[in-house]
Amino acid sequence: MTVAISDSWKRMEDWLAEHAPATHAALTPPADSARIAEVERAIGRPLLRPLVASPARHDGFLDWRTSLLPGLYRLLSAREIVAEWRSLTGCYDRCAVDEAGDEVDDDFMRIGSSALLYGHPQVIPIARDMCGSDLLVDHRPVGDRGRVHTAEAVEGFVRGSHEMWTSLPVLMERVVASLETGRPLDGYTPVVDGEQRLCWEFGPRSL
Repeated sequence: MTVAISDSWKRMEDWLAEHAPATHAALTPPADSARIAEVERAIGRPLLRPLVASPARHDGFLDWRTSLLPGLYRLLSAREIVAEWRSLTGCYDRCAVDEAGDEVDDDFMRIGSSALLYGHPQVIPIARDMCGSDLLVDHRPVGDRGRVHTAEAVEGFVRGSHEMWTSLPVLMERVVASLETGRPLDGYTPVVDGEQRLCWEFGPRSL
């Protein structure tokens, strides 16, 4: 059974407070319901409950020099989600997707990536790295609904094979388990630098 995001956040907060206090200090206050409603109005659809639960605990992250998630991803605030969504959807070629038809989703599931799906308005960004790649939660009414994808301008959407990408609650649970055990997650090992910030070092092993 997947742990609730609120429980994963509590465990992460406790771990950061003890082991990486500089990163803990960069956690933000929660987004209120009015701010979440602003996001939903802007994107034109309700957010899946896990995507509401995370900013309702911490609305983004203050320090660009550290990241909570493997791959150097920094969680976006509610307002940043809207800004990033608008930027991504400006790249979406609806005509090309409509012309390709069902082959778009079929190819995405078979190949694991899709340039045509890049910027799809029903795939909502939740985190961004320093190189411009995003993590997104799929809100499309398809089999991947709720799954976390990565996206960057060249490859488009990428469907990760690791179990942690199954959903946002699963991702948060696996991240917390990696912090608590020190074991790598999809090749990334949590470490704390000299300034007491959480970092992720890439290596060959996986959790």
